[in-house]
Amino acid sequence: MVHDPAGQSGERVVDYYQSPMHPWIVSDEPGRCTICGMALVPVYVGQAALTASGEDIVQLSAASAGVIGVATTVAHEAELHRTLRVNGAFEIDHTRHRVLSARVPGRIEELQVDQVGIPVKAGDILAALYSPEMLTAQRIYVERRVAGPGAFSTSQVAEARERLLDLGATPEDMRRLEETHQPKAEVTLRAPFDGIVVSRGDRAYTGAYVEESDTLFEIGDMSAMWFVFDVYETDLDVIRVGQPVTIASPGSTENPVIAPVSFIDPNMNPITRTAQARVVVQNRDGRWRHRQSATAEISIALGEHLTVPRSSVLFTRQEPVVFVAVADQTYRPARVTLGPVGDDAYAISTGLDAGDRVVSQAALMIEGQAQLSAPPTHSDSDHDMMAMQHPVEDDVAALQPFVLAVADAAEALAADQLTAYVEALPPLHENWQAYVAQTPDACDGPLDQLVNALSDGPTLTDARDAFEPFSTAVADLARQAGLHHNGVVNIFQCPMSPILGKGRWVQRGEDLRNPFFGSEMLTCGSPIQ
Repeated sequence: MVHDPAGQSGERVVDYYQSPMHPWIVSDEPGRCTICGMALVPVYVGQAALTASGEDIVQLSAASAGVIGVATTVAHEAELHRTLRVNGAFEIDHTRHRVLSARVPGRIEELQVDQVGIPVKAGDILAALYSPEMLTAQRIYVERRVAGPGAFSTSQVAEARERLLDLGATPEDMRRLEETHQPKAEVTLRAPFDGIVVSRGDRAYTGAYVEESDTLFEIGDMSAMWFVFDVYETDLDVIRVGQPVTIASPGSTENPVIAPVSFIDPNMNPITRTAQARVVVQNRDGRWRHRQSATAEISIALGEHLTVPRSSVLFTRQEPVVFVAVADQTYRPARVTLGPVGDDAYAISTGLDAGDRVVSQAALMIEGQAQLSAPPTHSDSDHDMMAMQHPVEDDVAALQPFVLAVADAAEALAADQLTAYVEALPPLHENWQAYVAQTPDACDGPLDQLVNALSDGPTLTDARDAFEPFSTAVADLARQAGLHHNGVVNIFQCPMSPILGKGRWVQRGEDLRNPFFGSEMLTCGSPIQ
């Protein structure tokens, strides 16, 4: 290539070519980045590229900053909000849900309700049974009542009456019997309230013989339904009775329904480490069905904090890092302590002041150059890993189930299965708690925050964005524990992951399956030894 340093021709002269996504990739000729495949862009004579000076201070030229798309924003005090997304199902109000069983053995003579879904009114006859036992009990009652106190005591008459009521005789049945003195072998089964027949017993057919306590029907009042969902242990502190919940049916074009949380179960599920919460939803139009699934969002106010965009925070070092603009196109890393996590922003507890200008786009590109230009005090792979002491043998034994649970979650994302990923989160959280119980120091590092930041959607992209920093930290921990050397898991790295640019994951099998892209780029990556 012929250079024209003086620029005598009046035209800019190309000095070399550089990857816009991975600026450390340079070439004397046009081409494509060996990592991401993007076309290399020209860097002209006199135009500065990415450089570093001093303690991780990174300087860019204005042109270079434009190439990689650097943008900044001011750290400021703001109200932090988080949207908790949950999956749940509709149930019939338990106080308006009845199982109707045969109270006497007999034969079904007449069936007024012969299918599920039929609406009924309170007092409607559902079925009529022929029962010799009822006939005998009525004869005894009539006999004792007619014979009078000379033959039977008052308590014996009352005993015969109670027996009839136990067998299912209604007050109307008793009045008819006392007026006519004509026993009948028929027992009627009536609806206790207005509702819908939601289930029918296996023997609820005309002519079938039933035994005492055989289930015939199940009736529920669906004018108001319970929406029931699980709340993870880590979210219980921010869920309150009375908080509005926005409920929608997947794929439905109808408007979401908003109703408050009415109850939070004080009992925890010991396996999933969740507690159930419910919302009462009016359903007079019949929109919601028994056991229908739905998604819901709960908007949680986390108070006022010093905030920066989530894209500003990197988890590639021992502590979370934010790049602060100290001059034009000059940035320094600032280690920060994170507070609550919002939808679009992190709360910063320490490490920044209000008014600091932080990098909000292309922070990962600047971090890559800072690490590449740092003094070679250790290997690149160790430089990328979150520093922590090597686990002792007891810690490794507790760590292994947790790492395998993370591998199952990664496999679900690699298969583009959001539902399977959501189902993998409860055992993941459970095994994390078991590991923390064995290794309390684990709560002191960033991994605990990353576990709590995991998202169950509502889209695969949302789930993957939260999973990638967490997965990378777990992979580094598994690597330091040597779990990839004893056959427990395999560890892989993606050179162009969406969030970190170099995300890592663990998986059970040897065939590479990228959870950060799924079927779009399933085999993008390489194993780590």
